[in-house]
This record gives sequence, C-alpha cells and structure tokens, in this order.
Amino acid sequence: MKFKLSLFLFFISTYLLSQDKFSKEFSFVSDNDLYVSTFKDSYYTNGLFLSFKYLSNSKNEKLEKKVLEWKIGHEMFTPYKSIVQDITQHDRPFAGYLFGSFSINRIFKNNKTFKTEFQLGVIGPNAFSKELQNFIHNIYGFKKAIGWEYQIKNALGLNFNTEYNALLTKNDATNFDVTWVNSAKIGTVYTNFSSGFYARIGFKPLQKIINSIAFGTNLNNKNTSYKREVESFIYLKPTLRYAIYDATLQGSFLNKNSEVTKELIPLVFNLEIGLKFTANQFNFGYTFNYNTNKTKDLRFNNGHKYGTIIINYLIN
Repeated sequence: MKFKLSLFLFFISTYLLSQDKFSKEFSFVSDNDLYVSTFKDSYYTNGLFLSFKYLSNSKNEKLEKKVLEWKIGHEMFTPYKSIVQDITQHDRPFAGYLFGSFSINRIFKNNKTFKTEFQLGVIGPNAFSKELQNFIHNIYGFKKAIGWEYQIKNALGLNFNTEYNALLTKNDATNFDVTWVNSAKIGTVYTNFSSGFYARIGFKPLQKIINSIAFGTNLNNKNTSYKREVESFIYLKPTLRYAIYDATLQGSFLNKNSEVTKELIPLVFNLEIGLKFTANQFNFGYTFNYNTNKTKDLRFNNGHKYGTIIINYLIN
C-alpha cells in the first residue's frame, strides 16, 4: 500500500511540475564508446559537454521564443587502441579539441528552428586530452594511454555552426512525426554539411518541435504560449554528412607540423537511435550512435559505435 501511494504521489508531482514554465536549463552530455561496449576504446572515444540555456527577453512577431546557450565542450580521439606506441600503427591520429561556445536558437511559430553557434577553442596538447584520458582510465582500472606525444599539434579552433529544422509530417494522433534536420560547420576544426530526418514515436502525444526536449526548445516564460509538458519518446535519426575538412584527422592548416595525419573520407552515414523523457524538473536521454568510416585503412573497418547520456535540469 505504501509503495502504491508513493508511486501515485510521484506521478502526481511529475504532472504538476510539468505544467510549470521553466526558463533556464543546466545540461550535461557525455559521449563514450564504453556506453555501448566494455572493451572498445577507439576513434571518437569521449566527449563531455556542459551548458547553460536561458530564454531571451527580446520579442519578434515571427518567433515563439529565442534560446541562448553557453557551452564548454571537449572531444577526444585515439587510434584503434589508446596504448599504441608505434607511430606506424596509428590508424588515425590522437587528437583533442577543447572549446567554449555561444549559440542562439531562433524558434519560429511555424514549427521551424534555426540555430547559430560560434565556437572558440584549441586543438592539440593544450586541450589536455592526454591528462583527461589517463584520469578516466584510472577510474576504470584501464592501462595508461600511450602515444599522445604524436597527437595533432596545437592550433587555434574557430568554428561557426548552424542548424535548421522543419517539421515535415505527423499523424492525427500526434504520437508520430518526422522532421527534416540540417546542419553546417565551417571553421578551422570542422567544415562539413549534413542533412537527414528525425522521426519520433511517442509513448504520449508528442510536443511540437518548438516546445520539445528533442530540439532543446522546451524552455518557457510568461511571454511564451507554451508550458512544460511530460514527454516520453523513442527516436530514429539517419543523416548523411559531407565533410570537406577535419583538423582532428588531417591536422590543422594553421599548424602543419603534426606527425600523424590521415586522409578524409568525405561522405559519412550517421545513425542515432535513442530514448528521451522528462521526470519532474529533469530531462533524461540515451542515444546509440553509429557512423561509417571517416578515414581510410582503419583497423576496425565496419564503422564506429558509441553511446550518449543526457541529463538536463530546469529552473525558473
């Protein structure tokens, strides 16, 4: 009886909190291949991202709202094993990218979003990837990483990124929809373009893309016509990416002294399969990520897999 009462109170509190408006959000995102495999530690092996989002007070007749975001991020890359010392066995370079960013997500009333982001950071030893990986390996009892002395050399990271999303279709029951998703990155670290689809299947009626955790548009205040609602859905996101430049593979054109560089495969297929849901003032998510090879002559030649864990906390 006590269990049933506790469960009832939990769902009641979840429902009540879901009706509130929250205008700020702290976010933690962690990428790691350990989330899909306990023995693989390769290629894009770790990503950590901390961010703070909040609503702009500016008004625009075409916009439902405008979300501003500050972020600190770190990305880490290694060969097929992080303990490969022989430079001739490095099937991709060791590389790290540390950055800070500011973005503006313009959320239109006609179910479209347009986000612009400016990143400033560093690629190379100054990103402290060697130190971070050894710290993580100590936690899990893994061997100390070897070979970071051959990582991509230091260079300034400047990138301008955009995202554009538009709803394509949904069913009458509003538990299924498909959104056209696009992104572009231009800069000294990444230059690429991608396009694909984001299909959601809801355990509850889906929120519009302009008020959903799926697209980071779920913040609201007294000036918006939406409230926070309970969300729970699975999603499938296939995209094609055409890459022109990747400094983590090719080395930076600002510093051509990297000892290990690799040739870029331009066309890459990416697939995300995930679950996202709300609980009180939290949003949670888990994503399985797969991408085809980004460079040639990899030891593991059947693509790369890793997982993503998402935890967000909302405040008024």
